[in-house]
Amino acid sequence: MKYRKLGNSGLKVSEISLGSWLTYGGYVERENAVNSIHKAYELGINFFDTANVYERGEAEKVVGEVLKGYPRESYVLATKVFGAMGDGPNDKGLSRKHITEQLHASLKRLGTDYVDVYYCHRYDTETPLEETLRALDDLVTQGKVLYVGVSEWTATQMAQALAVADKYLLDRIIVNQPIYNLFNRYIEKEVIPLGEQQGIGQVVFSPLAQGLLTGKYKSINDIPQDSRAAKLDNFRTNGLTEEKIAKVQQLEIVANELDVSIGHLALAWILRQSNVSSALVGASRPDQVADNVKALDITLSAETLERIEAIVK
Repeated sequence: MKYRKLGNSGLKVSEISLGSWLTYGGYVERENAVNSIHKAYELGINFFDTANVYERGEAEKVVGEVLKGYPRESYVLATKVFGAMGDGPNDKGLSRKHITEQLHASLKRLGTDYVDVYYCHRYDTETPLEETLRALDDLVTQGKVLYVGVSEWTATQMAQALAVADKYLLDRIIVNQPIYNLFNRYIEKEVIPLGEQQGIGQVVFSPLAQGLLTGKYKSINDIPQDSRAAKLDNFRTNGLTEEKIAKVQQLEIVANELDVSIGHLALAWILRQSNVSSALVGASRPDQVADNVKALDITLSAETLERIEAIVK
């Protein structure tokens, strides 16, 4: 396993991290979920990601129950706050009340005294940034949160948060969790440059475009029953197109010439970015975790990167 610093902090995380969205606590049978986490730990993955809204807390319970068998200092645990966890007016968002209550609820489900990284899952337009950042800073002071992060915030929103934090000497954001893959590259324009300038690392999700970049989809009319597209109407409708499938088939030719899988190629392409601290993968079986880790042995040449660019553009 290889490790990188999380932003400009001293925290080191594995280049491949394991997530739990759409996998643990719901869609994946418990045995496979448990075994996937064990396999990840055995392979040296030390960064585990979840969120309170994943299956309304059930994913946190699964992750917490498995990880409690390992020394707490040996892994980095992240969860998130923002989404609705009830029907009340204060059961969502980034108010001091919701952040504080949800962190304590997450800690209880995870069976731990602190989380290493606490993400603001989305930006809250209804709560002042100062209130949100002060609430998070208080939790850091209390030792219940070690590092503060955000997910899918724009570069402008993060820059504003940094300005507020610096003005009031509050804990700074050191990590952002955006989507990033060969078909979704919006962070290259403003988010990565800001991250490089301000010391915010990227922990990217959906690096394999929800399975599209594994080559499993041969046509929009030929969907494997156990695939992500079979379960998610939105992905099947908007994310899966014949044009993208055709590009994947061209990428497979490049991967075959390098004697690697297209999934390995896609992960190695992401990790070429020095501002990316970790690529967050999902796995419904232990063998998928082991396969993803193989991408760390691949270095893409300038010529290969040019060929990839010509295909995806």
